[in-house]
Amino acid sequence: MRIVQAASFVAPASGGIRTTLRHLATGYTAAGHEVVQIIPGVADNEERTPHARIITLRAPFLPRTGYRILADPRRVAAVAEQVGADRIEIHDRATLRPLGRWARRAGVRSLVVSHERLDRLLSLWTPAPLRGVLPVSSAADHSNRALAAAFDTVVATTRWAATEFVRIGAENLAQVPLGVELERFTPANHDRTLRRAFARDREILIVAATRLSPEKRVDIALSAVAELVRRGVPVRLVIAGDGSSRGRLERMATGLPVTFLGFVADPARLAGLLATADLAFAPGPIETFGLAALEAMASGTTPVVNHSSALAEMVAGTGDGQVAGLSAAGTGFTFADAAMELLAVDPDHRREAARRRAEQFPWEATITGFLRCHDAEAPTPPASEPAPTRDPLAA
Repeated sequence: MRIVQAASFVAPASGGIRTTLRHLATGYTAAGHEVVQIIPGVADNEERTPHARIITLRAPFLPRTGYRILADPRRVAAVAEQVGADRIEIHDRATLRPLGRWARRAGVRSLVVSHERLDRLLSLWTPAPLRGVLPVSSAADHSNRALAAAFDTVVATTRWAATEFVRIGAENLAQVPLGVELERFTPANHDRTLRRAFARDREILIVAATRLSPEKRVDIALSAVAELVRRGVPVRLVIAGDGSSRGRLERMATGLPVTFLGFVADPARLAGLLATADLAFAPGPIETFGLAALEAMASGTTPVVNHSSALAEMVAGTGDGQVAGLSAAGTGFTFADAAMELLAVDPDHRREAARRRAEQFPWEATITGFLRCHDAEAPTPPASEPAPTRDPLAA
């Protein structure tokens, strides 16, 4: 079977969607299927990897994001038809949503992944004085009904992400969590030499691995550091990532113990940093899954996350009363409080709890779940792994 994946917002070297595409393609190929990926780029191009045929279409930049988008769904449909798609999997609910109607006309089974929660995005973009006036939820519901009607299956990766589709009664909704590379991100990557490069012996080392864009609210992490300093806590925040907000954030961080690394191209260095830190900050309020926070947990580093995002359910207890992370309201004061609470826990216990929680999200389970949504042959998951569920509110 030939599965065509189409996605915008695919960063050149890293990012959540690129990671997701890579792991799904690897799993689909291992299950005996052929994968064709259609992604945006500087120019039209085609290459073959061991796991996918990658077709790049020339696409424009979306201002202030650093991403290119496939703005012409007709070109994508033409490529999907040309390669003979049996299934189409869309990772962009905006410009590529017309592919659902094309797939129906072409007799191709379709799946769309909701990587964003539209009602929260609209609320974020709406000026505060207008949030009680404009029908944000109604507009999101209208758009989501049209999206669900156009595709055979809508996939949400968390209960939080599924909520807006549950609200409209979408019957073709499936919940399939994403995964984490448990072999790459591990507590064994802890590096004392790397730690000394960033923090003194007495300092608390905190990491934030994130894109520096407005919706990620990195300013909350900076405010938390300022509050910890005010309380006399020796701390150092290392930010791994780049983006349009970097200049503003660097100005905000003036005089604070904060290091901006920019984009970390070396995966081993990033894995080492995540495993070496004492805590991680993930302050974004609209994260629908949060791969970076899960990578920190797999590395044995407990995160403080925004209670308004899906990450609050990601750091939920391990089942044995241990704390895999904490959620906090989106202020520097509350993030500082949560950091202090986590630091009071025995380091070995909190690292063990974080790792145990991350181990509940293997990529093998994600691949099996997506293949089931495609009504495709899936590899049998190990007996210890729970089967993915179509119940969006299942635990």
